[in-house]
Order: sequence, then C-alpha cells, then structure tokens
Amino acid sequence: MNNISLFRSQAGISQSKLGELVGVIPSTIGNYESGIRAVNINMGWKIVNAFSALGIKCQFTEVFPNPTEQEDTKTHA
Repeated sequence: MNNISLFRSQAGISQSKLGELVGVIPSTIGNYESGIRAVNINMGWKIVNAFSALGIKCQFTEVFPNPTEQEDTKTHA
C-alpha cells in the first residue's frame, strides 16, 4: 500500500489538486490511494515531486514503502 493520502492530507490539498499537479483526473488519484490502480515509477516520482514543491518533506520510500519489507514485517510480527 502507499501513503499518498497521508502526505496529501499534510499538504492540505484535494485529490483534484494533486491530480492537476501530476496530470491525471481526481478519480485516478483516488484509485492510487485505495490500491485499485498501481502507481508506476514515473507517476510515483511526479507525486513525490509535487509534494516537495508544496513544501512537504518526503522521500519516495516514505510515500511508496517497499512492499517486500512490509510483508517481512507482517511475518515477523
């Protein structure tokens, strides 16, 4: 899963505004946030760069955690 909605909330912007910044419609952002649609690497960087431009300090791996590491945490918990 990703943390787009968390960082979007920190930025105080809507799905519509984030979509505008990265060149997609608002429902695409909603689909990314809910996991219905996968984010490719190029779009991932567009999203991270949009947050950075808005003054939100974040790294790619904070917005898009490594799914392999998340699975390892679940199996060791």
